[in-house]
Amino acid sequence: MVTLAEVAKHAGVSASTVSYVLSGKRSISTGTRERVERSIHQLGYHPNAGARALASSRSNVIALMMPLRTDMYVPVMMEIAVAVATTARAHGYDVLLLTGDEGPAAVRRVTGSGLADAMILMDVELTDERLPLLRETTQPAVLIGLPADTAGLTCVDLDFEATGALCVDHLADLGHRDVAVIGEAPAVYERHTGFAERTLVGLRWRARELGVRLLHRPCDAGYGPTSATLARVFDERPGTTGFVVQNESAVEPLLGLLRQQGRAVPEDVSVIAVCPDQVALQASVRLTSVAIPAEEMGRSAVERIVAKLAGRGADEVELIAPELTVRASSGQAPS
Repeated sequence: MVTLAEVAKHAGVSASTVSYVLSGKRSISTGTRERVERSIHQLGYHPNAGARALASSRSNVIALMMPLRTDMYVPVMMEIAVAVATTARAHGYDVLLLTGDEGPAAVRRVTGSGLADAMILMDVELTDERLPLLRETTQPAVLIGLPADTAGLTCVDLDFEATGALCVDHLADLGHRDVAVIGEAPAVYERHTGFAERTLVGLRWRARELGVRLLHRPCDAGYGPTSATLARVFDERPGTTGFVVQNESAVEPLLGLLRQQGRAVPEDVSVIAVCPDQVALQASVRLTSVAIPAEEMGRSAVERIVAKLAGRGADEVELIAPELTVRASSGQAPS
């Protein structure tokens, strides 16, 4: 491995000058800094992480808290995680992935140990137990998700209330007046997970405004639970002609069950999904959908963290406007 002394010799400077260029603790002339940086690049020098952390009081690590639960759609979460990791690396940071459901204990562990310089939190609940600790610490943090109270926090999320309203708008414009929502697993609502609750808020207020009758039913993953949920919907609302699905695991079972019942999509029943484009495009009927901007959310969260670490950036909420793409699964309501 190339040493700092070898870099100094190659650049024709002292070892302390190389150290100052790396740490930024002292002003170095532009010419000298560029010469040292060229030597670092040419020799392939990588500073020892432990020594660098001791010298700068920085670990150059961002902790990503991403609880992996069986009732969540993991591919979306992993897409966000990949965007966080690649963006962080581009800014010179590594990512420490914390997947356990530790809640406040994970926040205490990161803030108390120096494991990371900053935190990004996912799977945010409306009254998240981690938030009081975040408000008390000086360590920068960004939420991918929106709690009920955003005071003193920086948040990035899809505007899920607007997403719900947009789905109702589209179905109402097509003449649908009885709409059912196939939602996430019951446990997601029991935890008051922000994205699911906020989508419901948007669906309900827009349905009331437009005179659309809305029925929401949570649904566990799999064919059996989807079949039971669909049967319940048609028992309660036989005239249902529109579905909004916010549960990726229920998409294909729902389309298959509708076919078995002789209900054609979109001639008899229209289906809209809130899901990644990949899910919408690979379904047996190409789905009209509102995409989850996973990459954009992950990238924006890191950029806000980096700004905070550099002493820039105020606490604020960034809500990404939803975009509905019309495909083959939505059409005029049957007369």
